[in-house]
Amino acid sequence: MEGSLIQIDRLRKCYDTLVAVDNVTFDVRDGEIFGLLGPNGAGKTTTINMICGVLQPDEGRVLVDDRNIWIEPKAVKQTLGVVPQEIAVYEDLTARDNLNFWGSLYGLRGAELGSRIDETLSRVGLAERARDKVKTFSGGMKRRLNLCMGLLHRPKFLLLDEPTVGIDPQARLNILEVIHEVAATGTTVLYTTHYMDEAEQLCDRIAIMDRGQILAIGTQDELTKRAGEAEVLRLTGSFDDQALRDRLSAVPGTRVLRMDSGSAVLSIERDGPGLLHVLPRVLEGDFDVEDVSIQRPNLQSVFIALTGRELRD
Repeated sequence: MEGSLIQIDRLRKCYDTLVAVDNVTFDVRDGEIFGLLGPNGAGKTTTINMICGVLQPDEGRVLVDDRNIWIEPKAVKQTLGVVPQEIAVYEDLTARDNLNFWGSLYGLRGAELGSRIDETLSRVGLAERARDKVKTFSGGMKRRLNLCMGLLHRPKFLLLDEPTVGIDPQARLNILEVIHEVAATGTTVLYTTHYMDEAEQLCDRIAIMDRGQILAIGTQDELTKRAGEAEVLRLTGSFDDQALRDRLSAVPGTRVLRMDSGSAVLSIERDGPGLLHVLPRVLEGDFDVEDVSIQRPNLQSVFIALTGRELRD
């Protein structure tokens, strides 16, 4: 597609009988932050690994700047910066020694390499720890150093696979700020996450992925509209699930997304009768409702509308 730096076309990857990635197609446009949002096990990491050439797809192709990564791997990989979910650092080396090693793999040498190392360490707030061994770092500091390695050669395209997993809020905020800054300089970013708030804060467009498939792609506003701009009503209490389902299914504009023992999640269309009509139907009769909460349309409600379950499930 015109203006697309990366084109993913019908990717498929299977492990025995497990279909990890199933006919995935999307494009990442030049200069945007594109989010791949989905729960753990959705197929995000497998997709990233096929894009950067670690895994070969069973079917489909990946084009980076109109180059096929399996035909021109060296040329393509020179343009990519990859920050894997697993921290890839040598703990017995210092931060600077780690970056010296990785920078040399990209052909950086001498004063230029030294300048790039200073630049990236300063950018992620690790300049004062440059000569400390990585084994003395916290988990958040290791994540930031991991990010440095992906940025060192100033890639045209940056792949980030869950870069904030398992770190403290301050380190997470620092990483998100750095990604904003990098994107502002013109670097195109593909960002995978299962954190809804990160996708909302960072991404120009978002692909919602679940069970190996892309369910929807668009801006946050586009995705919300696609889900009908419905409000999500959550109920907990002691009630007969089937009786409540039967009653609510008869209310126009109301859809039962999930019904468990003592828990119900409903989608209420804005163009329908609305909450003021639905709530009395819920509260009347012998339904013992202990708690009612309302969620305005956001990516979580979109995911619920598409899958019938919450992103964290």
